[in-house]
Amino acid sequence: MSTPPPPEFRRMVDRRQLTARPVTLSANEEERAALARRFGLVAIHALEAEVSLEAEGEEVSASGRLHADIVQSCAISGDDLPVTVDEPIAFRFVPERRIDAEEVELEEEDLDEIPYAGTAFDLGEAVAQSLALAIDPYATGPDAERAREEAGLSGEAASGPLAAALAALKKT
Repeated sequence: MSTPPPPEFRRMVDRRQLTARPVTLSANEEERAALARRFGLVAIHALEAEVSLEAEGEEVSASGRLHADIVQSCAISGDDLPVTVDEPIAFRFVPERRIDAEEVELEEEDLDEIPYAGTAFDLGEAVAQSLALAIDPYATGPDAERAREEAGLSGEAASGPLAAALAALKKT
């Protein structure tokens, strides 16, 4: 079994050294290029986050704002599509725990937990994962309709049994 490569945007934070000041992260050119490859983007021109960290025992709550300027491919035409991501982020770092059960039931508050080992966690990777979740995989650009028409995916050509079924679902 091979070892996975290290995260492209690693920013380790030791929970024992937290302060009241927010942590500002900014990815450099090499990190942005590596993340763009990982997320299937044309480019990431900027990736920044400001995150406040608050320790609650061994757990650390993180909240802040993520800002990124990315270029992704239009889901229809394949053209470059510049997109600005600017949204709040929130998650919680929790100590790793061993799970012996075959099936695990997750509660809503468990879904944004990121396990860590020892006393340090990777805030950069958490921000990178937040960016990945913010990317719209079906984003379309201004030429999407033209590309649909050229491919015969609109108008009469787009009508068929599946299109009729989808139209019926939209009406309900």
